[in-house]
Amino acid sequence: MAGSPALRKELGVFAGYHSAQVDVDVRLNTNESPFPPPPAFLAGLADAVASMALHRYPDRSCTDLRADLARLHGVRPDQVFVANGSNEVLQCLLLAYGGPGRTAAVFEPTYAMHGTIARMTGTTELKGERSDDFSLSLAEVRGVVRRGAPSVTFLCSPNNPTGRAEPRELVEGVLALGPGLLVVDEAYAQFAPWTALSLVADEVPLVVTRTYSKTWSMAGCRLGYLIGPASIVTDLWDVAALPYHVDTVKQAAGRLALRYTDEMENRVAHLVAERERVAAALGRLPVDTWPSDANFLLLRPRSRPGSEVWQDLVDRSVLVRDCSSWPRLAGCLRVTIGTTAENDAFLAALEDVL
Repeated sequence: MAGSPALRKELGVFAGYHSAQVDVDVRLNTNESPFPPPPAFLAGLADAVASMALHRYPDRSCTDLRADLARLHGVRPDQVFVANGSNEVLQCLLLAYGGPGRTAAVFEPTYAMHGTIARMTGTTELKGERSDDFSLSLAEVRGVVRRGAPSVTFLCSPNNPTGRAEPRELVEGVLALGPGLLVVDEAYAQFAPWTALSLVADEVPLVVTRTYSKTWSMAGCRLGYLIGPASIVTDLWDVAALPYHVDTVKQAAGRLALRYTDEMENRVAHLVAERERVAAALGRLPVDTWPSDANFLLLRPRSRPGSEVWQDLVDRSVLVRDCSSWPRLAGCLRVTIGTTAENDAFLAALEDVL
């Protein structure tokens, strides 16, 4: 009997994007919301599930959910695409517009899944570099565009794991450079001072991706979407999305969550205030930190390797993200902003470790 088929060589050269799953009291490593959805949401979802025809396939086009998201963002339903988390949205984009013989531009350090999904879809990565302060210059983007004419260019705003939102003038400048499609990944947009949604139009080669995982407290549902030109949305439905790919329960949960926008915004306001409090406290410890427009902070201990500090925090039942092996982030850790009590536990543990 023949052996197993050989793994594609390009898939064997990188590790998957995984977060440590460790049994600890304080989990601050995956940028989830520390707060559950409102009780009324959970009760409403239970009622909805009880009356669902789960023996039937879901609405293939996610019609009602797309209409609700369109109302939320002031766009048309045909400008909305929905998938199982924003990572699947990104995968669909690269299935449609990437692939062999095409390139995708990323600017390190940034969200690792942009490059990972590019390689998974046979798209060649075209890497640029952020400045020493992790900002991105238009000159760097221009050089990358001249070097490789990317089919897809990724900007992460706010940038994960460094934290800052890309300025509007940079996004507009990248759009003016062309060619290809600009993808602005806004997983943390509600924490940031502005959004590229204001630039979306049918004649502009720009899409903005969003997720329910962070501010909507629905990481366990795996629901994401994009807003973009109707022609691009049509392409994604036609060639990249599998039939019935968003299940009935998920569609109902996505619609129901939008009834609780005020509660979401209150959670965001609380986390932003906590982010500033934690940043101020870190400023009194022997660590380097960077400003953030998201729900996390990047830090680098000055006197000890970050991986050692990570382990010492785990030993004190506090889990953060070890970024020390990521490009340009030697010694760095990333901490999600949690509840006040969780943040206090992290700060006390870090002070003890250092």
